[in-house]
Amino acid sequence: MTNKAPWDNSSSLCSMELTAGCSPTVPEPELYRSIQAVLPKETDNRETPDCYNKGMLRWTLHKKVRNNPANSLSLVWVLIKELEKAERWDSRRYIIPLLHTLMYAIVQTAYIPDELYKRVYDFSKRLLTYPHPYCTVGLSYTRQIKVERSIPGLMYQRMVVAEQRLKNEHYPFQERVFILADPAVFSGALGQVVFDAVEASASASGGFPSPSDHMRSVVQHSIQAALGAEQCHGLKLAQALKDMGQDVEPYFQEVLATLEQSMEGGSKGEGGMLRSRLQQLYSEIVTDKFVEPLSCGPLCDCPLPNPEMSFYMWTEDLDIWRELAKWFRSSSVSDPFSLCQEQEDFELGESPSEPPSDKTRFSVMSNDSGIERDLPPCADPSASLCLDVPTSCTSWDQGKSEQESGKLSRRGCIKMKPTVKDSMVLMQDTLEDHASHGGGGGGGGRGGRRGTTLQRRAGNSAMQNPFPKQQRYFTARIVAMGDDRVLGRLAQTYYFFRKREARRIFLTMKVNLQFYYIPVCTAPTHTSPVKEIFSQLKGSPCTLGSYLSMVDPWYNCNIKNLGCTIAKLAEMVNPGRPKDPFISDVISYYVRTGQQPVYFTIYFVKLTFTSLTKDPVEDVFLTHLDLEFPEFKQISASVREKQRRSSSEVCGAVVSITYNKVTLSGRDVGKGMSIRTSGAQISAIPSSEAEDLNCLTLSFNEPPTKTKNHTAESKIRMSDINIRSLENRSFTVTLDRDCRRTFKDVQSIEIFPCLDPGYCVQKTMRSKFSLGEEKDAGLSKYMSKGLPLPINTFAGIIN
Repeated sequence: MTNKAPWDNSSSLCSMELTAGCSPTVPEPELYRSIQAVLPKETDNRETPDCYNKGMLRWTLHKKVRNNPANSLSLVWVLIKELEKAERWDSRRYIIPLLHTLMYAIVQTAYIPDELYKRVYDFSKRLLTYPHPYCTVGLSYTRQIKVERSIPGLMYQRMVVAEQRLKNEHYPFQERVFILADPAVFSGALGQVVFDAVEASASASGGFPSPSDHMRSVVQHSIQAALGAEQCHGLKLAQALKDMGQDVEPYFQEVLATLEQSMEGGSKGEGGMLRSRLQQLYSEIVTDKFVEPLSCGPLCDCPLPNPEMSFYMWTEDLDIWRELAKWFRSSSVSDPFSLCQEQEDFELGESPSEPPSDKTRFSVMSNDSGIERDLPPCADPSASLCLDVPTSCTSWDQGKSEQESGKLSRRGCIKMKPTVKDSMVLMQDTLEDHASHGGGGGGGGRGGRRGTTLQRRAGNSAMQNPFPKQQRYFTARIVAMGDDRVLGRLAQTYYFFRKREARRIFLTMKVNLQFYYIPVCTAPTHTSPVKEIFSQLKGSPCTLGSYLSMVDPWYNCNIKNLGCTIAKLAEMVNPGRPKDPFISDVISYYVRTGQQPVYFTIYFVKLTFTSLTKDPVEDVFLTHLDLEFPEFKQISASVREKQRRSSSEVCGAVVSITYNKVTLSGRDVGKGMSIRTSGAQISAIPSSEAEDLNCLTLSFNEPPTKTKNHTAESKIRMSDINIRSLENRSFTVTLDRDCRRTFKDVQSIEIFPCLDPGYCVQKTMRSKFSLGEEKDAGLSKYMSKGLPLPINTFAGIIN
C-alpha cells in the first residue's frame, strides 16, 4: 500500500480525462517551485525585471490551478506548509504574500477538509501575537476562516453575489469597481489596452456570463464545499444545473438563504443541519435529471468571476460622484427607500435626449432663501424667484406653458438644517481614524503650534476601533491609474466631495469608498539636455507609487509591475489578437486582497495674487507643490552655480518664509527667514525609508548658502508654511506636477494640513453652545482633524 500525501485527492476530483477543458494535475514539486519564484526576496531590487516578473508568475500560478480542483487543494496544502516554515524560520517577509495567496486559493477551492481549515485557522490566530501589520492581516483572515470552516462556501457566495449584483433578499451588499484613467497618460494604445482588458474580464470564460450563470456557480460551489466528493457528484450536479437554464434561480435563492441563516444563527451546532439541507437540495436537483441512484464522484471547479468594472477616461467633464450616484440609484430600484427623495438629494439630470451641455445641473449659491422674512425692506417678493424650466422639453412653447402654469409663490417657511444624524455620519469616520491610530494626524492647522504626528498611519482599524462605522450596503472600489497627477486630482475631488457631504449628506450614508492606485507613467521621450536635467530635478512622476512599493513588497511585485506590463502590452497591440484578461485579473486580485490602507495627508493651499482685483484661490494637493519665478526658469543649474561662486549671490527673487519646523520630539518649532531663490519644491512623499516622516519637505533650486543671520538648509521638514514674495516679482505655482493646475502671478501661498469637514461640523456644533475658546473639548478631542486619502495596499507599511 502506497502512502499518499493528504492533499492527493486526484481520484475523487476532476481530472483531465473526466471533463473537457480541465487542467492537468500539477505535481507538488512544481507547485513548490512556482511559489518560491513568486515570493519577494531580501536581495530583490525593486527596479529589476525579475521583481516585475513576480506579478506575472503569481497570476500564472493561480491560472495553473484554476481549472482543476485537485490542483487548487494541493496548492492550499503547499501554501500552509510554507507559511508554517516561514513562521519557524522567522521569515516574516514571506508571511503576507503567502497568506494572501493562500486565502485567494481557499475561496476558489471546490472542497477543503476540516483538518486543513484547522491548520489555516490556527496559523492565522498565531499571527495575532505579531506586530503590525501582521496582526491586522491575521485578525482579518482569522475571522474569515472561522466562519468559512463552519459554513463552507460562504466567502465565495458572498463575493459573487455582491460583485455581480445578484438579486436576493438575504444578502443586500453590492460592490463595483470604478477605474479612473488619466487621459494625459492613457492616450492612444495605452487606453485601448485597459479598455479591452475590462471587456475581456467579463468574457474570459467564453461569452458574457448572465446572472443565471453566476447563480449556477454559487449553487455548485456551495453544495460541493459542504458535501465534498464523498457525498456529491460534481459532474452530474453541473450538468443538471446547466439543463435547468433560468429555472436555477429558486435553488440559488434557497442555497443563499440556507447559508445566510446559518450565519445569522451563529453557525454553532448547525453544521449538521446545514449539510443536511444542502444534501436535500442536491438530491432534488440531480434526481430530476438522473434516475440512477446518487453516488460520489469527481468535483467540478467553479472559477471566481471578475467583479463588475467600469472604465472611465477621467476628463474634465466627468463627475465621478455623479457616476457613483447613478450606480447607487440603479441598484436601489427595489429598495423601499424613497427614490424621489434621493433624486432631490443628488440631482442627476440623466435624460438621454438632453444635449451634452444640459445633461449636468450644477448647484448655484443663491442669496435668496425663498422666505419672505429674509427679504430686505421694500423688496419685491416675486422679483428674484424663477422656475427651473425642464431641459427635456421638446419645444420652447411647451416649456413656456409649463412655466406659466407652475408659477411659484413665497410661503412662510423656515430654513431646513442638517439633522444630528446626518452630521454624525461624517463624524464617525474621523472618530474611527483617531481611535484606530492614536489621534493627532493633521497638525495644528493655520498657524498652530500643535505637535505633528510624524509616523504615517497605515492599516485597518478592526483591532481597536470602539466607534464602528455605520453599515453600508454599497462599496465603490475606485482605482486610479496614472502618475502623481491623477492622485492629485483624486485628492482634490475627495476633498470637495467631503465638503459637499458636510452641507447635505447623501453618498456617505450609503456608500463605502475604497481607494486603490496603479502607478502608470508615460513612455520616456527624447528631449533636450536642459529639459532632461530639469526632469531629473523634479524626480519620478510616480513618487507615491514608488513609496508604496518601498513599504509593501507585495504591492511592488504585483501592482507596480502591472503599470510596466500595460506599457509593454500597448506596444504589442494587434487587432486580431484575442483580448488578454491579465490586467483585469490583477485588478480583481488587488481590490479583493488589498484591504490595508496607507493614509496620505491632503494639504490645503491658499494662493493670493498680485492683482488686487483677483480673489484668492483655495485648493489642495497631495504629493508636490512646485514654485518658480518664470524669469529665472531658463537659467540652467550650472549657470546659477557659476554666478553664485563669482558674486556670492544667488540668482533669484527674495521671498519671506515662515513655517512650523517638525522635530522628532513631536513639538513643532516656529521659524522664519528670508532667502533669495529661483524656485522651490514642496514634497509630501518621502524619497527613502530613512526619511519616512508624515510631513512636508521644502527644498530650493539652489544649494544652501550662508548669510549673517542663518545658514539655509538644503531640506526643511515642516507641518505648515507661508511663502511671500518681497520683491515686485510674482511666481508660478503648480500642484501635483499637473500643468492643468498651474497658477500664475501669485504673490503668496499659505499651506497647512487640510481639516476634515467632519471635524469642522463638530467644532461648529460646539461653538453654538460654548462661551469660551476651549480647545478640543467633547467629541473633538477624539477626532482626527486632518483629512487623509487612504490608498489600499496588501500589507500597509512593513517596517
